[in-house]
Amino acid sequence: MTGNGNRPRYVTRLEQIPQLGAEERERLAAVHERFAFRTNTYYLSLIDWDDPDDPIRRLVIPTEDELEVWGALDASNEHGWTRAPGLEHKYDSVALLLVNDVCGAYCRFCFRKRLFMNDNDEVVRDVGPGLAYIREHPEISEVLLTGGDPLLMSTRKLRGVVSALREIDHVEVIRIGSKMMAFNPMRIRDDAELLAMLSEYSTPQRRIYVMCHFNHPRELTPQAVAAVDALQRAGVVTVNQTPMIAGVNDDPVTLSELFRRCTAVGVPPYYVFQCRPTAGNRTFSVPVEKAYEVFEVARMRCSGLAKRARFVMSHATGKIEMVGLTSGHAIFRYHRAADPDLSGRLFVFRRNPDAHWFDDYEELTDEFGFENPWGSAINEPGCVRDVGVESPDVLDLFGSA
Repeated sequence: MTGNGNRPRYVTRLEQIPQLGAEERERLAAVHERFAFRTNTYYLSLIDWDDPDDPIRRLVIPTEDELEVWGALDASNEHGWTRAPGLEHKYDSVALLLVNDVCGAYCRFCFRKRLFMNDNDEVVRDVGPGLAYIREHPEISEVLLTGGDPLLMSTRKLRGVVSALREIDHVEVIRIGSKMMAFNPMRIRDDAELLAMLSEYSTPQRRIYVMCHFNHPRELTPQAVAAVDALQRAGVVTVNQTPMIAGVNDDPVTLSELFRRCTAVGVPPYYVFQCRPTAGNRTFSVPVEKAYEVFEVARMRCSGLAKRARFVMSHATGKIEMVGLTSGHAIFRYHRAADPDLSGRLFVFRRNPDAHWFDDYEELTDEFGFENPWGSAINEPGCVRDVGVESPDVLDLFGSA
């Protein structure tokens, strides 16, 4: 199944997939109505249709389990960090621009599926107010372009955003979050204009980073590797991040193969995310402690170059890294905190094998924090300051040790 020439054809209706029978399409109609569906002929060609548990199929073809009531559409309260239309500013040095509301395909586990719904207003066509906000905040040294997938935008529109950011002296790093290397690598490999633009603005002093999203080793096709190589030849730095996804990469053999193969082509592991408790995502979520064990055993199978990933949760209050398990305790720390006074803070909780998110840990037994190097107050035990998060459950996460 291919498109015209090297260009995949996009598919937005289940009826366009001949491998799905009429009965199955009818069963999935309610899922399709609830959550947007989109893929393309290239990615569909990677599916083994004789395997009902095929991991590539699981990534893009709806399942009835997605209708299970669980989670929230904005599980990490991203909307609460919006400071200008289309701009989020959660961490002092990093801003996020939502520049597109379309992807090469829609991952079934997506934590931003709300953006692909009809009433979404978080993504804007005019990024001017977001750029103005960045200009007015010299503490912002990195900007992440995301959405949706920025590399699905026209090169002309993307150039406009990138060139504007390069005119802001304090923006040193531009990141582009994209799964196009997996979904449609020909978009990168065959677009000389795109590669020329990236080469122009990814300089030795100020690099552009592309945050790749390879979830399974089979996505690293010859076409995908060629796209990665083209980015690297354009001076772009490439790294990989993936959630831990039940039925896709939640075993050490598969995950370690992903780590090794990504490293071999110059896309070293960056983050492995705990699946956010987003509406429709219960079927993809692995319990936190099981996910951490899979993650650590996978890293044991790799060399140092391939084991640089961190296992984190993108929580409403920051990126929380799981750093260890004992027979009775789970140990976490703030890898990146929205509140600078929580940076690096360590938390020790009683284990909870049923936990799927940080909020599921309730019995705090110990904690430790360093003095803030920026001169603010030292962390007070048992205290989480109001960091602009609306949910009182988040603000009351921790009791006294």
